[in-house]
Amino acid sequence: MDIYYRSGDGLKLYAKSYGPDDAPVTALCMHGLTRNHKDFEPMINALLESGTNVRFIAVDVRGRGLSERDTNPVNYSPAIYAQDMIALLDHLEIEKVKLVGTSMGGLMSMVLMTMIPHRIDGVVLNDIGPVLQKEGLDRIQNYVGGTLQKDSWEAAAKAVEDVQRSAFPDYTHEDWMAFARRTYRELDDGRVELDYDPEISRTVKEVRPNIFTNMAMWKLFKAMKPVPLLLVRGEISDLLSDKNARKMVRKHGNAELVTVPRVGHTPLLDEPVVQGALRPFLEQGAS
Repeated sequence: MDIYYRSGDGLKLYAKSYGPDDAPVTALCMHGLTRNHKDFEPMINALLESGTNVRFIAVDVRGRGLSERDTNPVNYSPAIYAQDMIALLDHLEIEKVKLVGTSMGGLMSMVLMTMIPHRIDGVVLNDIGPVLQKEGLDRIQNYVGGTLQKDSWEAAAKAVEDVQRSAFPDYTHEDWMAFARRTYRELDDGRVELDYDPEISRTVKEVRPNIFTNMAMWKLFKAMKPVPLLLVRGEISDLLSDKNARKMVRKHGNAELVTVPRVGHTPLLDEPVVQGALRPFLEQGAS
């Protein structure tokens, strides 16, 4: 089901609902920097096919997919995105959710835990944490906002493979084409274009982690302690190290770490090892 709603500053934003509307649990799924709601379809389809009784709401964060672009690029930040998520929950009159946050969506989850902790029953963080590894951050900053248009879907699949090959060494051509279909949109002239506003690159390219930002991020992570945490990490991730993932689990106290073999940043969450942990985590507490 398509959902359209307004942000506090008037943008028309989009989300999509999957699964039964009357399910006892709602999961709010928030994507990474350059992705959109379709990023969660492999995960959602696998869970629903297995009989998971959860309603999934996958969003297009402002500036991506079917959500409007913002004329002020300064608003492309996790704090503003989190306010948009609250507007969505209010629009749908949803009082309690579990959060599934991939990369940037995980940062949004941390921010939401400081804003509406009473409305959150659990959090899934996908390959993100308080400390961002320089290698991964440099890679993201180098590709985001680059050449957006390609002449064909084949060219788009090749472009995606060129950027993401190190994260998915076992992918086939079919996998890369599916990846492209989730991240590009077709234009009227037959060409295809990355489905996001290139202006989102402005804020991410200004990120320069240091000891002070790391301290602030660990403090932000501390706000997540009241709810259960499922932390997913790609075994060969260049953004979240194994050391920091394990530190997060120790500091949280009620967390589980799932590592996806031979995958980098970020797992799609349809991997069997993730599905085996994700379904009971999401259904926990359902009556």
